[in-house]
Amino acid sequence: MKLVKLLALVFGLGIALQFGTQTADAGYGGWGYYNNYGYYYNQYYYTPTHYHYCIYYPSQPRYVYYYNPYQKVYWGRFDLQGKDGAVYSELAEKDKKGTLKEIPEEAFPAPGAMPKHPDGVEGNFAVPPAPPKEAPKDTPKN
Repeated sequence: MKLVKLLALVFGLGIALQFGTQTADAGYGGWGYYNNYGYYYNQYYYTPTHYHYCIYYPSQPRYVYYYNPYQKVYWGRFDLQGKDGAVYSELAEKDKKGTLKEIPEEAFPAPGAMPKHPDGVEGNFAVPPAPPKEAPKDTPKN
């Protein structure tokens, strides 16, 4: 529980400090569910018109994966059980793929701090973590 509170605080401060000079519209949206593929998605806006997706699979409840819709690749994952400063694994360029099935588990490095934004947005601010308290707990019933 202590980790969840800490990450919530970091997330809140990250939005206030890191996005304060970028745009008031930067940050995460709410979780939606993509029934055809059985996953939840959350758009992470880093400008009012540019975003990446956070993808959460109930079958893999430990991780939230980051997906770049412009390059059509997964580029890393957030460990919901990670320790302070060791929550994010950013894939090497050669390991970024369009599906998780193409990415072997060993391609994910040991978790570290959240990365600088991969698209090189002006200011080169760190990506705030996906808020764990908001990660869905199960698959919706149809």
